[in-house]
Amino acid sequence: MSLRIYDTNTRAVREFVPVEPGRASIYLCGATVQAPPHIGHIRSGVNFDVLRRWMTRSGYDVTFCRNVTDIDDKIIRVAGVEDVPWFVVAERNQRAFTWAYQVLGCLPPTVEPRATGHVPEMIELMLRLIDAGHAYPAGGDVYFDVVSYADRYGTLSNQKLENIRAACDTDTDTAKRDPRDFALWKGAKPGEPTWPTPWGPGRPGWHLECSAMATKYLGPTFDIHGGGVDLIFPHHENELTQSQAAGDGFARYWMHNGLLTMGGEKMSKSLGNSLLIPEMLKKVRAVELRYYLVAPHYRSAIDYSEEALQEAAAGYRRIEGFVTRAAEVIHDVDAHAPLPQTFTDALDDDLGVPQALAVVHEVVREGNVALAQGNKEQVARLLAETQNMLDVLGLDPRAEQWRSSSDHSGLRQTVDALVMVALEQRQAARARRDYAAADAIRDQLAAAGILVEDTPAGPRWEVAR
Repeated sequence: MSLRIYDTNTRAVREFVPVEPGRASIYLCGATVQAPPHIGHIRSGVNFDVLRRWMTRSGYDVTFCRNVTDIDDKIIRVAGVEDVPWFVVAERNQRAFTWAYQVLGCLPPTVEPRATGHVPEMIELMLRLIDAGHAYPAGGDVYFDVVSYADRYGTLSNQKLENIRAACDTDTDTAKRDPRDFALWKGAKPGEPTWPTPWGPGRPGWHLECSAMATKYLGPTFDIHGGGVDLIFPHHENELTQSQAAGDGFARYWMHNGLLTMGGEKMSKSLGNSLLIPEMLKKVRAVELRYYLVAPHYRSAIDYSEEALQEAAAGYRRIEGFVTRAAEVIHDVDAHAPLPQTFTDALDDDLGVPQALAVVHEVVREGNVALAQGNKEQVARLLAETQNMLDVLGLDPRAEQWRSSSDHSGLRQTVDALVMVALEQRQAARARRDYAAADAIRDQLAAAGILVEDTPAGPRWEVAR
C-alpha cells in the first residue's frame, strides 16, 4: 500500500502522487513570532516532522520548507507595549521557537524563510494579480478582489461566497470594493516598519507572505501544504485563492493538524492557559513530551490534562525500558532491519501514528518475553524493529538527540561513575554473603533517587521518576 493522506481541499483520503517522481515538497506554516511557543504551537512542527521522516524512510527526497512570519500586526502591537523595535520581538521569539523545535527532536527544515526577506517576490505576485484583474491598489493598500474569483473562492474551507464574513484585516473597509476583499499590502502608518513598492511604502499582508515564500522555494506547483486546522480560513483559503488567481497550481494536497485545547478551549495567551515549552519540560522530559504530542492522530484534537501527559510519559518509559535492557544484551543493532508490515500500513494510512504505536508496544511486549527467556536472537530482531520504528517517529531513546539531552554536559557520566562504585561495593557484599550490607547500599541509593534492577547481565540503574 502506498501513502494516502486526507486532503482538506477535496475532503477525501487520496493516494499521494508527487509532482516529481521520487521527490516530495512540503510547505508548513511556521511561527508568527509575537510570543514564545506553547505546546499548541509546537504540535504542528512535531506532527509534520513525523510526516517528513516517514516520507524520507519511504524513499522520497524531501524538501521541507517551514516559514517564519516575522512581521505582523501582533508583533507590532507587542513591540509597542514593550517599547522596543519590532525586530527585537521577532528575533527573540524566533530563537525561542527554534530552540523548542530542536529540543523536541524536530529535524531542521531544508529552508526556513523569513517573510521580511521576500518582499520583492511579494511585489511580483501583486503585479501579476493586478495585471490579471484580481487585485487593485487603493490609497497605498493593495487588495485582492474576491468577486473577481467568485467561482473558486471558498472551496478549501467549503464555504459559499455569500456566507463569507468581511475580512477584518484593516482598520476600516472604506478603501475596499467589497468588505470581503483581503489585504495583500498595507500602506505605511506612522511608527510602523515599511518597505518600498510601486504603490508606496508599507508592509505585507499575512496571506501574501506565505504564497510568495512557498512558490519561491517549492515552485509554482508543489505537493503538500500543512498547518493547523485553525488556519484553513482565512489564511490558507486566501493563499490558495491568490496563488491560483495569479496562475500558479500551488499545493496539490492540504494537510491540517488538530488543535490542542485546555478545557475544550483553544490554547492562547489571552486565555491565560498557555503551557510554554520550558515549563512543560519541568514536568516531563523532552522525549516524553514529544511522545505525548505524537501519539494521537494528527487530525484529532488534544485536550490537555496533567494526567494524560503523565500517562503518555509512562507509556514511553515502558518502550524505553525494553530498549535499554535489550541494548545491554545486544550491542550491534541492525539499522536496516525491515519494519513490521502493520507499522508501515498504519503510517501509509493517513499517517496513522496511534496504530503504529500500538505495533511498537506489541513488539516491546514480545521483546520483554524474549529477554526473560534469554532468547538473544529474538531479542536482537525485536530490538532492531523497535528502534527502527522509533526512529521514524523521532522517539528512539538511543538516538543522539535524546542521549545528549539527558547527559547534561557530563553530569550523567559523573553520576554513573559514582553509582558504579556503590554497585561494585554491593556486589562485593553479596559475594561474601553479607546481604544486610548489600541491602543497605541499595536502600541508600534508593534514598538518593537511584533505582537498581538486578538483571542477567548484571545490575542496572536509573533515576527514579
